[in-house]
Amino acid sequence: MATKLAIITGASTGIGFELATLAAKDGYDLIVVADEPLIEAAAEDFKQFGTDVRSVQADLSTLEGVDRLLAAAGGRRIDLLAANAGIGTGGAFLDQAVSNWRHSIDTNVTGTVYLLQKVLKDMVSLRQGKVLVTGSIAGYVPGAFNAVYNATKAFVDNFTEALRNELKDVEGVTLTTLMPGATDTEFFARADMLDTKVGQDEKKADPAKVARDGWDALMAGQGHIVSGLSN
Repeated sequence: MATKLAIITGASTGIGFELATLAAKDGYDLIVVADEPLIEAAAEDFKQFGTDVRSVQADLSTLEGVDRLLAAAGGRRIDLLAANAGIGTGGAFLDQAVSNWRHSIDTNVTGTVYLLQKVLKDMVSLRQGKVLVTGSIAGYVPGAFNAVYNATKAFVDNFTEALRNELKDVEGVTLTTLMPGATDTEFFARADMLDTKVGQDEKKADPAKVARDGWDALMAGQGHIVSGLSN
């Protein structure tokens, strides 16, 4: 067992998978979470680096799912949180099922805010901890046919900036926002956006490179980092 514990959300694929890999290589024990069984296979990959890894399959769009994730820590101090989980909903907004856009909002906004509040309260009381939140360049661009996702990322980008200001005088605790551009992950398939211009773009960023940019910024205590130019 390592002395450091990291929680990585959305860790089954893409940027989250790469962040978990970096954390394991850096000697962190891991709690990795996603809303799909694939998280168990991902956890097996992370174990090759010699740290303890626990996988949790949970729906982070619900408060109960977030509580289940945090309970997996078993009372251990959380030294690092990478709040990376996010869901897109592509297509014309008026054609989307209410359940789909609500799930996106509840995951990207409500679940993220609740997780941050729970974890940061403990970090602030201990004056120790690092948090990386995956926002997006999309938060600065109103996105037709991706309206809900872009709006949720606008919230995340804005919220983390404000929260970082609230925490600026707390020594030992840092909050970094990773703002990727279009990245070569499963996001576009899951959001039903493979037929869009950005979904078909062959110049998407490498998720390993995006994760490395975010990780380096987190370790340096930077406020935010942009990795990529568009989303």
